[in-house]
Amino acid sequence: MARVRTRASFAAAAVLAFVTTAAAQTPVSAPKNKYSPADDVKLGREAAQQVDKEMPVMGDAQINRYLESIGRRLAENIPPEFRHSEFRYSFTGVNLRDINAFALPGGPMYINRGMIEKARTEGEVAGVMAHELSHVALRHGTAQATKATPYAIGQVAGQILGAIVGGTKGQIIAQGSQFGLGTYFMKFSREYEKQADILGSHIMAAAGYDPRDMANVFRTIEKESGSGGPQWMSDHPNPGNRYEYITKEAQALRVSNAPRDTAQFRSAQSYLRSLPQAPTSEQWARTHSTNTNQPAGTSGRVPDSRPSTGTIPRPDSRYQTYSEGNLFRVNVPANWRELASNNSVTFAPEGAYGTMNGSSVFTHGVEMGVSRSENHDLQTATDELLESLRQSNPRLSASRNYDRGSIGGRQGLHTTATNVSDLTGGQEAIDLYTTLLADGSLFYVVGVAPRDEYSAYSGAFRNVVRSIQFTR
Repeated sequence: MARVRTRASFAAAAVLAFVTTAAAQTPVSAPKNKYSPADDVKLGREAAQQVDKEMPVMGDAQINRYLESIGRRLAENIPPEFRHSEFRYSFTGVNLRDINAFALPGGPMYINRGMIEKARTEGEVAGVMAHELSHVALRHGTAQATKATPYAIGQVAGQILGAIVGGTKGQIIAQGSQFGLGTYFMKFSREYEKQADILGSHIMAAAGYDPRDMANVFRTIEKESGSGGPQWMSDHPNPGNRYEYITKEAQALRVSNAPRDTAQFRSAQSYLRSLPQAPTSEQWARTHSTNTNQPAGTSGRVPDSRPSTGTIPRPDSRYQTYSEGNLFRVNVPANWRELASNNSVTFAPEGAYGTMNGSSVFTHGVEMGVSRSENHDLQTATDELLESLRQSNPRLSASRNYDRGSIGGRQGLHTTATNVSDLTGGQEAIDLYTTLLADGSLFYVVGVAPRDEYSAYSGAFRNVVRSIQFTR
C-alpha cells in the first residue's frame, strides 16, 4: 500500500506531544522462532488472499486512508530491534460490526468497522492497532507455530490465519471441527498478549499517543464481551491486571499532551454511522462462506460433501492401530477412516464425514487434538475447553460434574454433553475426555453420535480412549 502523508492538523497535534522514555519501562524480547521473516511475509500474503475472499474487506478510500494515517505513524515508531525490512505493513477496514482487529504475519492489518464506531477517541483506535502491530513485529504467529509438535503443525498458513482472525469466521478459515474447538493455534497465549500490550504501549508513546487509551479500550472490549458481543477476547486472552499494568507502563513512559481526539476521527465515525449497519461476523459467516480448501489428511482428504443421511455402519468389533506423529498411538474400530486436519485427527465410519462451508464435519466418530491452555490445572483447562464449545454452539448443554480416570497413564477427566447438530437438526450425544500433556497443553478426545445411536457408540469411545498410549 502506498505511503500516505498525515494531515496537517494531525501532524500539528503530534508536535505538542512530549515523551520521556523512563528507565523503568518494561523490556520486551521476541520469542524463539524457527521461521525466517521471509516466511512470515509468505504466510501473511497467502492468508491475506484468503481474507480478501472470506471477509467483507472495505474498499472505502476515506476509511482506509484514515487507518493508514494512524498505522503508518505507529509503524514508523516500532523499536529498531523489532523492525524487519521484508515486512510491508498495510491497514484495511472490514465491514463488520464486531469490535475486532487482527494482523497477519509480515504486516497486513485489518480493523473492523465496529472498532472505529465504538471507540471514544482516536487514541483507543491507535491502542488496538498498536497491540496488533506488536504481534506482527514480535512475530508471534510463527513463534506459535515454532512451539507446535510435528503432529500439530499441519498447514501453517491456515493455522496462523485461524489463530489471528478468531471467532466464527476464523474457525471456518482454520478448518475447525463441527464444534469449533479452541485448538492449539486458536488464540494467542497470555504471555504473548502481555508482550503485545507492553510493546504496543511503547510504540504508542513514541508515536505521541497516550498508552492509557489502550488500557481504556481493552476495558470497553471486556465489558462488551461480557454481554456476548465481540470475539476479540476469545483469541486475545486477558493476561490479568491488564488495565493496571498498561496504566503503570504509561506512567513510566511519561507521555504528556498526547492527541486523544482529532477531527479526522470524528469525521470517520460520522461517515461510518451514516452507512447501512454492518453485519456481525456470525451473520456474515452464515451467509458468505466461500472457503473451498480441504484439510490435508495422512490417509486421504475429506470429500467436499455433507455426511450421508442414510444408515451409518456400527463400530466394528475389530480394531486397527494408528500412530499419530510422535505424540500418541491409538486403536480405533477397523471400519473407521483416519482424517487428519491442521491440528486434530478424526476417525469416522464411511458416510459420517464431509465438509460444511469448507470446514470438516462428522456425525459419528471421534476427534482428537491438542488445545493450548495457560492453566496447568486439568479441571480449569477442561472448563475453558467446554466454554469455547458453548461459545460456538449455543445449543450445547454440558455438565461440569467430571468423572475421573486415566488416559494413557495420565490423570484424565470425562463428561458428557448434548448438542443440536448443525447438519441434521437432530440431537447428538457427546463424550469429552481430557488430560494434560507434559508441556501443559490439554489433550482432548471428543466422541460424537446421534443420541438415538449413542448406546452403540459409547463403548467404542471408551475402548478408543483406553487404548491411547502417549509416545512422548
